[in-house]
Amino acid sequence: MDLHVRYEGDDDPEKCTARKLARFDLAELHRSDRATPYGVVLNPHADRALSPADREAAEHALVALDCSWESAGEKQFTIDGDHRALPYLVAANPVNFGKPMQLTTVEAFAGALVILGENDHAERILSKFTWGETFLELNEEPLRRYSECDGSSEVVEIQQEYLDR
Repeated sequence: MDLHVRYEGDDDPEKCTARKLARFDLAELHRSDRATPYGVVLNPHADRALSPADREAAEHALVALDCSWESAGEKQFTIDGDHRALPYLVAANPVNFGKPMQLTTVEAFAGALVILGENDHAERILSKFTWGETFLELNEEPLRRYSECDGSSEVVEIQQEYLDR
C-alpha cells in the first residue's frame, strides 16, 4: 500500500513526520492536488469512517494532508479520492501526547494501516520515531476493535463508546 502526502509545508520541518517518512522513502510528498494520486484520503471532515471495507480502494494509494492544525479546515481537503475519517485515536507524539484526534501524519497513516490490516506496515513507518511504538500501545484496543469491523457504521458505533467515556 503506497503512502502519499499532499504536503503544504507550513509546519516546522524538524518536527514534520511526513518529511521524515519521505526521507526514508516510506511516503511520497506532493505539492499540488493534481499531483496527488487517487486513493483513500484521510479527511477528518469526511462523512464516512475508515473501515476494513476500504482496503481494496486503499490498495491504489493511502493519502494524507500534511499541514498545520490552524490551516486544516474543510476547504483544504479538495484532493480527489474516497474521503474517509479516522475514528477516535489518541496521539503519542510529544507535542500532543494523550490528546484525542491530534495526530501527526505518521500516526494517521499508522492508524489507518492497522484498521486496513497492514500491521507490519504500520510498525515499519512508526519505527522511525522514538515514540512510534507508544502510539500502537496507547491505541491497541480501539485499533483492534476497528480492524474487526465490517463497515463504517460499525466503526462509528465503537468510536462512540470511546467518546462517551
